[in-house]
Amino acid sequence: MTTKELVTSLMNHRALGKIPLEELTWVAEHGVLKQYQAGTLVGKQGEVVDSLVIMFSGRMATYMNWGSGKRKVSEWIGGDVTGLLPFSRLTISQGETVVEELTEALVLYRDDLPALTRNCYEATAIMVHAMTDRARRFTSNALRDEKLISLGKLASGLAHELNNPASAAKRDAKSLAGALEAAEEAARDVAAANLSSAQLKELDEVRALLVASARTHLSGLALADREEAIADWLEDHDIHNVPPEELARTTITIEVLDRLARALQGGSLAAGLRWIAGGASARSLAYDIDRAATRIHALVASVKGFTHMDRAPVAEAVDIRRGLEDTVALLDGKAEEKSIAIALTVPPDLPTIFGVVVEINEIWMNLIDNALDAAPARGHVDVKAAQEGASVIVRVVDDGAGIPADIQEKIFDPFFTTKSVGKGTGLGLDIVRRIVQSHNGDIEMASRPGRTEFCVKLPLSGKGL
Repeated sequence: MTTKELVTSLMNHRALGKIPLEELTWVAEHGVLKQYQAGTLVGKQGEVVDSLVIMFSGRMATYMNWGSGKRKVSEWIGGDVTGLLPFSRLTISQGETVVEELTEALVLYRDDLPALTRNCYEATAIMVHAMTDRARRFTSNALRDEKLISLGKLASGLAHELNNPASAAKRDAKSLAGALEAAEEAARDVAAANLSSAQLKELDEVRALLVASARTHLSGLALADREEAIADWLEDHDIHNVPPEELARTTITIEVLDRLARALQGGSLAAGLRWIAGGASARSLAYDIDRAATRIHALVASVKGFTHMDRAPVAEAVDIRRGLEDTVALLDGKAEEKSIAIALTVPPDLPTIFGVVVEINEIWMNLIDNALDAAPARGHVDVKAAQEGASVIVRVVDDGAGIPADIQEKIFDPFFTTKSVGKGTGLGLDIVRRIVQSHNGDIEMASRPGRTEFCVKLPLSGKGL
């Protein structure tokens, strides 16, 4: 294609078509017309980006691995300008760029860009505008994907945490029906025994005593020994239809059993013990259901507090203590999987800061989640908060292998990650840094083998927010 034909094509280009003819001519004279077949890999991750691409037709797309396989993050079609744009700091490709349809484009190389900016003012302005739009879209997509990944982690952890109490409540609710039926049957047997007023009073007093003393909390071995002792007592008194395991879970003692045996005889003693055991079993199950429901309620409250889903994301007084407690509660399941002990130390009188609650909580989620990833099995993560002068200082410390000294300066860079492929996007700490800076704060990191500490400093006043 001749220079004149290239100029004609450029005049019909969506982005550059309206620039002066002399600038179009300069671009046509210095560019190289290329055709790319579908499937061609025109940019590899980690390679130097050395060319500006003015697309006449076709389609290209850039893919990145952001934690869950390759994902399309950018796409360009005929009429777009991409690649190395004037004044761009882009040097290394962050992903893979693939030709998806037969593409024709005019290519200018890095060495031509200084002259382009000198000779083609309007073309340069358009390309700089395209560069800022590209950066804005790319950052927006990156942050969105990181937030989705964080949401996935949160949902996974929450599902794990909710599953245990929910399963326990379902199981105990099913057992409760049988326990109530057994207690009702025993109550009918007690009524049929025609006990005297004194005997009924004695039975009711023992029942009230067990209710008041709630339930036992014994180890498996101690509970087995207790069950065996009660089974022997029942055998000695020729009682075979009272489950010793139900009585063993109460606080009843052999002395109390002897007391009942003196007041009741034969079938009436067995009926009374079944009534006591059935009632104790039902109360124990109800207690477990209540505990499971309380745990579920606490988890839901933690999610609500963490996300502030009932409030608009506006700046307000932020309770750092509550945010840290909610975050630790949501990550407790992950800690349990690795047997990691999380220690949270926050003074009750820690002052509030001024900021956006959801964003502040995202700082703690990223830092504590990273600490759990870094800590070894049966390791430790310490989270401490305190007031120091006019600031609140939060420290997150893990006892993992540490961050190598040669990469410590890069950990806050976008897309840099020490995690294996598919495990991290390299955006978590970049998001943390951005949020801290937007709240007029600072974040620092110190690391050595066995101890890595992230220190976040947020001003109490929130000036500049």
